[in-house]
Amino acid sequence: MALSIRHETVYHYTAPQSYTIQQLRLSPRTEPHQQVRSWSIATTGRRHAFNDAFCNHCHMLTITGQHDEVRIIAGGIVEVAPLDRGRLPDASGFSPLVFTVPTRLTEADDTVTEFAHAFLPQGASGSQLLAFSEAIRDRVTYQSGATVVTSTGAEALKLGRGVCQDYAHLFLACCHVRGIPARYVSGYIDPGDSSHAESHAWVDVWVEESGYAGWCSIDITHARYADTSLCRLAIGRDYDSAAPIRGVRRGGGTETLDVRVDIVLK
Repeated sequence: MALSIRHETVYHYTAPQSYTIQQLRLSPRTEPHQQVRSWSIATTGRRHAFNDAFCNHCHMLTITGQHDEVRIIAGGIVEVAPLDRGRLPDASGFSPLVFTVPTRLTEADDTVTEFAHAFLPQGASGSQLLAFSEAIRDRVTYQSGATVVTSTGAEALKLGRGVCQDYAHLFLACCHVRGIPARYVSGYIDPGDSSHAESHAWVDVWVEESGYAGWCSIDITHARYADTSLCRLAIGRDYDSAAPIRGVRRGGGTETLDVRVDIVLK
């Protein structure tokens, strides 16, 4: 399946800024099941391309001089092939043990530890991990605006509300408790019959079961294996290491953010 994607991000400021620096992870990963037919990024300022520690395709954007707006437009066409039960061919060369290290966003407290022991078997199979994603959805209701990007998985579990990145962080925290390698994935999701396309977050988790040892990609928000509706941008230990855009600015005033994502099947 080919996805035609356009992602526009606009920052507006009530007072001029003198300097902006942002790290962009807005270029889809090239992987065995995902091939980039075409892709471009348009911004003001200067961009420097590089690969980060997890082999994500990144740009460092710097804007100097007075500006009251930053507009970033990324888009192109990405071909995504089906996966067998979420099983993900992996060409990164990373040991899965890289993704067993908790972070601030995926640290497990007592409540998370208890939840993990209750619902996530050690050495879980793909089907058991899928069932665990349903347990997370049962405990944490999806509610936009209930959390912020700095919220932890433990906080979402305590609150009982969250969004896709909270589901991912909670899943990762529980995997750490059980000694299961798992990593955060950022990207896009095709909205299907809905008119609302958006950025999305899900997980890859390491599975060792009869006839297979490798990554299994699971969309926690929808409690299903990753499929051709998902376009992968970046992997990391959590949102902070895989966020599409992160940065700082120098200047006064307040900031407002407008984001629009359009996805069309080609």
